[in-house]
Amino acid sequence: MSKAWLTVLAAVVLLPVFVRHAIATEIWIFAIFGLGLNLLLGYTGLLSFGQATFFGSAGYVAGYLLKHSAVNVLLVLAIGVVVGAVTAAAVGYLCVQRAGLYFIMLTFALNQMFYFTAYQWTTVTGGEDGMPGIPRPNVLGVDIHPPLAYYALVAALFLLSLWVMKRLVESPLGKILQAIRENEPRAEALGYDVARLKLAAFVIGGAFSGLAGVLYAMLFGIVPLESIGFVFSGNVVFATLIGGSGSLYGPVIGSFVFIWLSESVSAMWARWPLLLGVAFVIVVLFFRGGVVEAWGRFWAWRAARRPASVQTDAPR
Repeated sequence: MSKAWLTVLAAVVLLPVFVRHAIATEIWIFAIFGLGLNLLLGYTGLLSFGQATFFGSAGYVAGYLLKHSAVNVLLVLAIGVVVGAVTAAAVGYLCVQRAGLYFIMLTFALNQMFYFTAYQWTTVTGGEDGMPGIPRPNVLGVDIHPPLAYYALVAALFLLSLWVMKRLVESPLGKILQAIRENEPRAEALGYDVARLKLAAFVIGGAFSGLAGVLYAMLFGIVPLESIGFVFSGNVVFATLIGGSGSLYGPVIGSFVFIWLSESVSAMWARWPLLLGVAFVIVVLFFRGGVVEAWGRFWAWRAARRPASVQTDAPR
């Protein structure tokens, strides 16, 4: 097992010791959300401002099922994944026909369409008030109402999601997506159906977002209208970029930073978004690979200095 995986496992075990259980749980939910976006942004080179479309849609469907029927929680999670994937397929089919700024604006416009649909459909979504009163039923006979029990469920699903994403990005499909990111015309010239592969990335990213949306709804017992809005999409983009897009662990680190700032620092300082803005500017100007790149540079710098010091101290 790699050092990175051991670090992640240690974080999963120790985080609820130092952080409130609800915040710790939200971090891993947001990390799952970020993994889905990172497949698009970091590995395929597609900047999407519509990920909340899949997140919120799955949350609303799951919330409605949990409120109005006795559906098994595991089935609801599976339905959320399917809803996220299907919604992403519909949105992605329209968006992958365009590139660059037009692609970005299409993801934004379609997200706004879903947002205003949820806002107007008050009989189902609750409109501006959101969809409250979402229960948290037992899972295989285990009560997940206690915060630590629900944390364990979310942490397990996060680790599973991280493992699946690792296998995916290291697979032939993952390598092809990275080739599209680096040189799309060349990938197309080699015979790859670029539009179909982009759509596949959209669908997989939507599935991860759908899973995160269901877990988020059960964590807070409500699907807020904001969870399907543009700002929520922007939040996961910020988190992924700060952590390091194109790195498997970047969204995980970025989620920790973003949720910690928004939930903990905000209680002490109302202007916490200023810190997020400063961090984002530093990343854009100096560390395009986010915290992951900064950490790598630091260790490379240390490794470069160590032989020099040894050579200087050596007897002549």
